[in-house]
Amino acid sequence: MVDLVFDGVVVAKAQVNIALIKYWGKAPAGRPEETNLPAVPSLSVSLDGLWTETSVRFDPDAATDHVTLDGERLEGEPLARCVALLDRVRELSDVASPFAVQSTNHVPTAAGLASSASGMAALAAAAVRCAGLGSGTGELASRIARIGSGSAARSIFGGWVAWDGPAARSLFPRDHLDVAVVIAIVDAERKTIGSRIAMNRTRESSPFYKGWVEQSQDTFVEGCEALERRDLVGLISAMEASTMRMHACAMGARPPILYWKPPSLAVIEQVQRLRSDGDLVLGWTMDAGPNVKVLCPGHDVQRVADTLARVDGVQRILISRPGRGVFVDVR
Repeated sequence: MVDLVFDGVVVAKAQVNIALIKYWGKAPAGRPEETNLPAVPSLSVSLDGLWTETSVRFDPDAATDHVTLDGERLEGEPLARCVALLDRVRELSDVASPFAVQSTNHVPTAAGLASSASGMAALAAAAVRCAGLGSGTGELASRIARIGSGSAARSIFGGWVAWDGPAARSLFPRDHLDVAVVIAIVDAERKTIGSRIAMNRTRESSPFYKGWVEQSQDTFVEGCEALERRDLVGLISAMEASTMRMHACAMGARPPILYWKPPSLAVIEQVQRLRSDGDLVLGWTMDAGPNVKVLCPGHDVQRVADTLARVDGVQRILISRPGRGVFVDVR
């Protein structure tokens, strides 16, 4: 255990992660601490260059928690998610004080680029350290981050991460496989259907959901084993299968959930053309948003980025490599 931070401020920086083997669906929750348990296992990689920075301090004179994101005070459902996370910290630490939270996203918010993952991971890490529950960099922070956003459980750790239980766990360090991720931004606006709502709708109404859950373990094992032997072709095969099945499952919901846009498909087709030419190893994935992430060897990243930048409808290209875990500092 560590001391509570009564007078100072705790600052945490957490990077986004992308799921290669997808998390899409929540297990039934009987208690608040069971919120956002995954119905399926997932495999992800944390990304450098895209992160959230969050400062947390006790505010005993306040009546309630005060949370700002990019200078705007949160209200409604976004605030409720933060408060649920902070309530769990208060419960575990037996400290009743409200918190004052200031958060800044260095990634487009709610555009399918995992800003909620980095945001909730940073909040959990800083709050855990502030309340004296630990360093904010391990399993407890992952469990608590999950309350705010399921995929935030993975952003506590760097490199290659698995999530198949109450907390995520590190599988391999960031340098286990020399890869880069090219992100083709086709729409950076806030998406119309949030991931949590979309997952619930899929579970409740898609006839494909049962099959999605039943096949998930096999795909997860396939991806993890390919990663372990540094088999990028095998990892890409499992990743693309998981991506297509996730989106097919969501498209089968009523009403259907469709995050793809015409430029998304154009980027995917360009990836397939590059691969069919025979001299490039690369693969694509998409989360709950229209932007496409392309995995490739590190030495090919500039060639892939330059090619995708010329696809009609691509607004911007970002390049990332496997990133570090959450960083926590007391000031």
